[in-house]
Amino acid sequence: MIKRRVSKALHVGKVKVGGDAPVSVQSMTKTDTRNVAATVAQIKALEEAGCEVIRCAVPDIEAAKALKDIKRQARIPVIADIHFHYQLALEALNSGVDCLRLNPGNIRDKEKVVAVVREAKARQVPIRIGVNFGSLPPVGAIGLSGGLSRHADGVNRLPKAGEAKEGQYSVVDHMVQTGLWEIGILEDLDFDLIKISLKAFDIDTTVEAYRRMADLVPYPLHLGITEAGTAKAGSIRSAIGLGALLYEGIGDTIRVSLSDDPVEEVYTGFEILKSLGLRKEGAVLVACPSCGRADVDIRTLANTVEGLLKKTKTPVKVAVMGCEVNGPGEAKDADVGIAAGAGRAIIFRKGQKARVVGEADMLSALMEEVAKAEKELLAVKAGA
Repeated sequence: MIKRRVSKALHVGKVKVGGDAPVSVQSMTKTDTRNVAATVAQIKALEEAGCEVIRCAVPDIEAAKALKDIKRQARIPVIADIHFHYQLALEALNSGVDCLRLNPGNIRDKEKVVAVVREAKARQVPIRIGVNFGSLPPVGAIGLSGGLSRHADGVNRLPKAGEAKEGQYSVVDHMVQTGLWEIGILEDLDFDLIKISLKAFDIDTTVEAYRRMADLVPYPLHLGITEAGTAKAGSIRSAIGLGALLYEGIGDTIRVSLSDDPVEEVYTGFEILKSLGLRKEGAVLVACPSCGRADVDIRTLANTVEGLLKKTKTPVKVAVMGCEVNGPGEAKDADVGIAAGAGRAIIFRKGQKARVVGEADMLSALMEEVAKAEKELLAVKAGA
């Protein structure tokens, strides 16, 4: 069992973050926020996939105002993603958003931050302090507006995690100090509805920054590897970085940042949590990689079953196996399993052989047994 870091709980809309709440899965819309219809359609697809919190970019006042209609049609909490202009945060609050994301790297005027915090406090709207390596303030200029551009600010010359010599100021130090600067402003205003993120593409830097911050403050942490990449490469990078932190008990909510459909971010996020035993919702698929011993097309069968299981909300474990080496054992260990062979397949239920079916019927037979297992799990949950 993973012993999670104890953090101060808060609510983003109806979703509890921190405390004893399960780690929640977030995503971000990739539509033009000013296009309300397209943005709402994407949110609906994300809701269907299980997304629990959604964030929308706010590039201008029109987008900030559009959040009012978006919020009205969304069933999950909506976060406004704010950069550069504090007025966008104020307008987003007027639109009724459930949370703000502020970037301390590009909103560095204390008085502007104070203006936003006062309005958020009046509405009891949480603020995520979103520190990103790609938009850190210049070295030596945390909290100072103006100054050097990002191309000449010295950040890229700072040593990353593991590279710094003793006493040398590193990227990790800069990220943590940037976050602490804004935390100090919020705390001075008696505002504690705070979440924090410290993201970089570099895994070592990200992990070390979160570890440091976890020891310094009591607030919930939003995890992510920023600009992680495409669905395949980004999912692997995110699983390693987020998985390392989550395994240590660090993290209260996550977003997997992929250059792909945001629905893939949600699926990947839940798979990371399920692999660590941190979430029990949804099916878990065990599938053999296939080899020369397989007598059926396991790749097609496994992918088809995975697609059919995506809407399953119960924690049913399903095994799809293709030969006699590991198939029967793995299939028996699952709630429902199939060990497929030449022209036929054995369907298992909780370690017992349920039936033998022909190859043409094995997919439908498997899903029939999955449906039965779901009903049983739901009955057990209802009686608990």
